[in-house]
Formats: sequence, structure tokens, C-alpha cells
Amino acid sequence: MTAQAPDIRSVRARRSFLQNVKRTLASAPISAWFGMTVIVIYVIAAVFAPLIAPYGEAEVVGKAYQPSGPEFWLGTDQIGRDLFSRLIYGARNTVGIAFITTMLSFMIGGTLGVLTALKRGWLDQGISRIVDAFLAIPVLIFALMLLAVFGKSIWMLILILALLDSTRVFRLARATALNVVVMDYVEAAKLRGEGMGWIIFKEVLPNILPPMITEFGLRFCFVFLTISALSFLGVGIQPPTADWGSMVAESKTLITFPVRTFPYIPAPFYPAIAIALLTVAINFVVDWFLHKTSGLRDEL
Repeated sequence: MTAQAPDIRSVRARRSFLQNVKRTLASAPISAWFGMTVIVIYVIAAVFAPLIAPYGEAEVVGKAYQPSGPEFWLGTDQIGRDLFSRLIYGARNTVGIAFITTMLSFMIGGTLGVLTALKRGWLDQGISRIVDAFLAIPVLIFALMLLAVFGKSIWMLILILALLDSTRVFRLARATALNVVVMDYVEAAKLRGEGMGWIIFKEVLPNILPPMITEFGLRFCFVFLTISALSFLGVGIQPPTADWGSMVAESKTLITFPVRTFPYIPAPFYPAIAIALLTVAINFVVDWFLHKTSGLRDEL
């Protein structure tokens, strides 16, 4: 009986967790459901891009600017590549790179923010002043300069954007952690002789997780839009790799001279709509999550 007791408790805990998840999802507003549905569709497209896309990422399959039809659902681009296939591969490249960049920025900025809140002293002052200097420079301009100096590879793009964006994460992590480290339970953990790892992962991190998760969604949107802007300017993800920002840049002449193309090919609007839709969907989910974790009740 004693050997089976932990198993019974773990089963009950899992059931209770699943029930809480079901209740939470059932109470989600339509906007949150819309956002989650869009995010799931984008994730499926990114993961299974080679299976979903009818053609290759850089495969020339037709003439330039062919209209949409049974063969090419969204038409072709300026050199005859299938727009639908490149849009799907663009989800893998743009969203995947933005997610990796955001994760790396949170690992760097979140770790330094919590450590400086615990240590204080010269470490806090030194890192905070360096972060202040970086915050004074616009991210897009600084990224353009660094990419021009160090090259335009994907990994360099990820590293530069992660370092620049980690300054914003550092500020939030430090501010929220400062409110937690002065609590009695943290002081009690220190008096018990608990190590730094225990205090961070057992005492501080669980109590700053909701605002950090919310910030992750917002940071992802900013990084995602920054990557698209850099690709539009020609210094982000380089051709022939499919990217939504570069796809808009490649067909931007159709926005200026739409009357000269008949039938009209809305090629630049497909990636632009994909960018806007994902940004709106993430913000819907983030707003709902922030509302749930804040403890506020829905208005009657």
C-alpha cells in the first residue's frame, strides 16, 4: 500500500492538472481561441513544411507572376517560384529563427537579471550601466551596423538580435526579481543555507514566471517583426531562403504599379498578411494569459 500511494497521488495530480487546463481553455474568450488556432496552424506549417508544400523552397516551376489557379494556388513570384510553397517555408524560417532568437535572449537577459537582483553591489551596477548604454541605441539601426560588420549569416543574425533583445529582458527580469528577493521566504531559504540554484529555481523563478511568459510573447513579436524588417532591407535572411520580409521586398513593385499587371497579382500582400496575422494572434493569447494570471475577473 505504501509503495502504491505515490503512484496514486501522481495520477490524481495529473488528473487535477488536466481538469484545470480544460477549465481554463473552456473559459477562454473567442479572441484567445482565434490566436491559439492561428499559432497551431503556423507551427504545423513550420514543422511539416516539406510535406505540406507542393513544390520546393527555391524551385522554379513556372513563368514569372503567373496568376493563382489549380496548379499554383497563390500564383508565382518574379522568377516563377510557387508563392504558396515559399509562404509555407517562410513560416519555418522566419518563425523558427525568431523563436530561437527569443529563447536565447531570455536565457541571457533572464539569467543576468535574476543574478543581479540577488547579488546587487558592483555586479548590478556594472551590468545595469552597460544595458542602459545599449538601450539608448535603436535596435534596428544597431543591428544593421553589426550585420554589415560581422556578416549576414543566419547564426550571426540570431546572435546579434538575441544580444540586443536580451537588454529588454534583463530589465524586466531584474525589476520583477527585486520584488521577490526581499520576501521572507527567500530570506528563510538563505538562512537555511540553500544554494543559489535552489533560490533561483525554487523561490524566485516560480514567482516571476507569469510576467516573463507574457514578455516572451511580446518579445517574440518584436523579434519576428525585426527579422522581417531586416530581410526586407536585404540584410536579414538571404535568398534563396524563403522569408516573409524578403518576399515582400522581391515583389514590392507590384504595390507601386498594380495597374500594369493583368490579372493583378497580390504577391506582396500574402507574406504581409501572414506577418500581421501571426502578430495579432500572439497578442490575443498574451492578453488573455496576462488577464488570467493577474487575478482579474471577467466583466459581466
